[in-house]
Amino acid sequence: MALKTDLVEYTHNGDTLEAFVAWDDTQTGERPAVLVCHAWGGRDEHSEETAKKMAAMGYVGVALDVYGKGVRGGSTEENQKLMTPFIEDRDMLADRLKAGMEAAAALGTVNPAKIAVCGYCFGGLCALDMARANTGVIGAAAFHAILGKPEKPGSGDISAKVLAMQGFDDPMATPEDETAFGKEMTGRKADWQLHVYGGVMHAFTNKQANDPEFGTVYDATADRRSWTTFTDFLEEVFN
Repeated sequence: MALKTDLVEYTHNGDTLEAFVAWDDTQTGERPAVLVCHAWGGRDEHSEETAKKMAAMGYVGVALDVYGKGVRGGSTEENQKLMTPFIEDRDMLADRLKAGMEAAAALGTVNPAKIAVCGYCFGGLCALDMARANTGVIGAAAFHAILGKPEKPGSGDISAKVLAMQGFDDPMATPEDETAFGKEMTGRKADWQLHVYGGVMHAFTNKQANDPEFGTVYDATADRRSWTTFTDFLEEVFN
């Protein structure tokens, strides 16, 4: 494998955005792509490392940028301020995510008919909203996502396969939220899965998460189990 990375600019509503792209340069031709949606702080090392893992699996990994080129949060307050406009206007969020998907589809290494998406925390909501909006992704996987559906959640059958992996003790996505999510997916005839990990809080894949009062705690077992589930999901989606 010869890992290559690049930064690709694209635009939406007048904003310049910058995706991080990773691929195996020893491969030739088009291949499936996995979009990676970042958590509430903006495109970060974690989403870029996930894109690199996708490249190592033979896909093109594309870490999307929701907030804008160089825009990052450095505190809970800043992160919340960046995320809130997109939480409040989920149509705008879906449009921005679709712009990222279209930028990925235009890459010469990408098979535009085989694009999936994954995301963490706020990025998990992004991944699920791409499925809800039928943007064209064929699979959407969410790690410890904010599960609540948009005020205008869309209609018609969801075409993408959907996977959500959640902690049962996550205060940001309660068991009641999980049940509502299942009913939503069933109502829209999605091919959906929900994996719930007992005794696990929010941000269980983030090794720096260690704030039980806030509800964010890393869990090595849930991290490992969810990654195995996710990679199996991708094999199913792309084959």
